[in-house]
Amino acid sequence: MRKIEQLTKIAEGNTATIYLRNNQVVKVFHAYFPKSEARYEAAKQEVAYSSGLPVPKIIEVTSLDGNPAIIMEYVNGSTLGELMLDNIHEARYYLNIAVDIQRKIHLVKTDSIEPMTLKLKRQIEFAEKLNEKQKACLIEKMNQITFENRLCHGDLHVFNLIQTGRHVAIIDWVDASVGDVRADVYRTYLLYAQHYPEIAEEYLNLYTEKSGISKEDILEWAPIIAGARLAEFVPTEDSSRLLQIVQDYCT
Repeated sequence: MRKIEQLTKIAEGNTATIYLRNNQVVKVFHAYFPKSEARYEAAKQEVAYSSGLPVPKIIEVTSLDGNPAIIMEYVNGSTLGELMLDNIHEARYYLNIAVDIQRKIHLVKTDSIEPMTLKLKRQIEFAEKLNEKQKACLIEKMNQITFENRLCHGDLHVFNLIQTGRHVAIIDWVDASVGDVRADVYRTYLLYAQHYPEIAEEYLNLYTEKSGISKEDILEWAPIIAGARLAEFVPTEDSSRLLQIVQDYCT
């Protein structure tokens, strides 16, 4: 069993701590995650990589100090989020790049990873702040939506895109699934809206302009995605705003 030795910590997230070692990224999941979590995320990233998307190559799935871990190619650069905050007057420029990348992800057809509907149903059923009537309402609404299965990142925002030279790499594939691209777009919108409402609106405008998908079609997923997010227990998330989105549809 390997140990966390001589590693340089570069980031801390809700699911894992990120280290740098010998020009490789080591993503060590927190102790409460099952050992299968690393294999599960790595498999998703490998699907994206094999589809030709600009994704860090997986080197090894292993264990460090008893915690599941993924060792992958290191992408040296700054996130589009960091660049955007340093040049906020150029926000539209960076959002344009992010939208173009997200649309490339949405072109990929695969059945190699978990269906989005199963993932969302599991999250909705697990969300303690939802009552049984609300859960049933959301699941029924989701079952009524028809769509073509496409690859969806599930957490696509400017802080998960790394500018390296003339290329941009897509990281953090733990929430990826196969499902409706409109749900993936609303998820991104919801993430931006928590802290950057103006950025959220600009993003949504850009995606609809480029894709031809209407805002109404994207917003159809609002209560479902908001309800599912309640199961994530993100410390910085305002659960009251998510509940309000659900309650606006499921009275």
